[in-house]
Amino acid sequence: MNGVTSDGDHEFLYDRPIPHLRYFDWQAGARVDIDSGPTRAWAAIGMQGLAPYFFNFAPTLYVRDGGRVAGRIEGSYDLYFTQRLILQPQVELNFYSQADRGRGIGTGFSDLDGGVRLGYQFSRKFAPYIGYAYSGAFGQTATFSRQAGQPTSAPRLVFGVWVWH
Repeated sequence: MNGVTSDGDHEFLYDRPIPHLRYFDWQAGARVDIDSGPTRAWAAIGMQGLAPYFFNFAPTLYVRDGGRVAGRIEGSYDLYFTQRLILQPQVELNFYSQADRGRGIGTGFSDLDGGVRLGYQFSRKFAPYIGYAYSGAFGQTATFSRQAGQPTSAPRLVFGVWVWH
């Protein structure tokens, strides 16, 4: 928006299987928020895996200086119309223990990113997709957005490529 980069968080995570939890891995590492707002660095710990009924599930806890804690819960599900045509609804919820006015983030439930993507697997490792995504700010985060003259929701069309290794 207007030459401003937003939602620029990058995660560097080490991943290992969790003993006795067949389809889950624990993750630990760092997250760095790098965009047009002030840069923030977080320690990260979480898990990622395939929950019952084949839901992809990834809760992560973040901690940084000053006792600030954040949480993210991500989930998605792959609906196969054929062996190659895939519809993937997904959602991401973010929570923060303390407000960070510099980044426009409020306390509590902060924002939601969700959407749906339709992809076609040309091979088992390559699938272009097109979709619809929605971002919404809530609570104190929405108040900060309104005060800055920014919208509290942003629907958009997306496209890209899923690549597996």
